[in-house]
Amino acid sequence: MYENKKQALAPTSIFYQRIRNNILLATLIIIVSLSIGVLGYKFTVPEFDWYDSLLNASMILSGMGPVVDSNIILTKAAKLFASFYALFSGITFLSTFGVLIAPILHRFFHKLHVDESDD
Repeated sequence: MYENKKQALAPTSIFYQRIRNNILLATLIIIVSLSIGVLGYKFTVPEFDWYDSLLNASMILSGMGPVVDSNIILTKAAKLFASFYALFSGITFLSTFGVLIAPILHRFFHKLHVDESDD
């Protein structure tokens, strides 16, 4: 995918293209993950409308935690979904960060290696 240590550093235009591609991939991951959460909350918690489902899915996906109304009693299915979605969201959050930072870290370490081999 990226150049190996024996190849020269990629031109800046290719580096920016990689960043754009990774931002698009990260955005797609977030949209799909958020959609899973919204649909899951909408269909497992009958009291939630689309806005409540979006709010809870967004808050869990961002790592903030669910917005719980004390008047709503969650079913067992809703509790199971919320548990698995929270675990999924944590992994998704970390993976998305890795996708975003990968081209930057690769360029940084590749540049260090190229500079080191010049000595």
